[in-house]
Amino acid sequence: MDRLTLRLSPDLARRFDAVAAGRGGRSRFLRSLMEGAAQASLPGLEIPPPGGKSGKLTLRLGEMDLALLETEAASVGLSRTQWSAALIRRRLHGRPQFARPEALAFIEVQRELRRIGVNVNQIARALNTAVMEGTVLDLETAQLAAFADEIRAHITGLREAFDGNLIYWSATA
Repeated sequence: MDRLTLRLSPDLARRFDAVAAGRGGRSRFLRSLMEGAAQASLPGLEIPPPGGKSGKLTLRLGEMDLALLETEAASVGLSRTQWSAALIRRRLHGRPQFARPEALAFIEVQRELRRIGVNVNQIARALNTAVMEGTVLDLETAQLAAFADEIRAHITGLREAFDGNLIYWSATA
């Protein structure tokens, strides 16, 4: 995922946070505004007005189904409403749905991989500019290849986690 950084005055940040609090928080609200702006460039699509209405869905379940829903939702750390909404969003949008702890863990993994990638790039740059004897250069190159293999393994693990999440929310799970 890409990351955007911007500077705001404390007053503007405070006012934005006040508006965003009722819309899922700073990041979620900012993403929805950006999505709306990106879609507005397509013919026939308009930017949703700030504070766009959300609909309420009422669902009646039998005692046994409700108990199963509560058990399933609790098993992944969600309320029954959050779990139901995640299931609907997965089916509508085809994207993984994560509970907050999982999302934060994935963000941290992404940060770590980015940090490791920066370090690997610095090592590669140093190797390209360094004048080393053949044996030393071979050892450094081997270490760089080992780092690349480790990163690939972590990326494969992330991919498997995303695939597992998609399978969990799919109708055939």
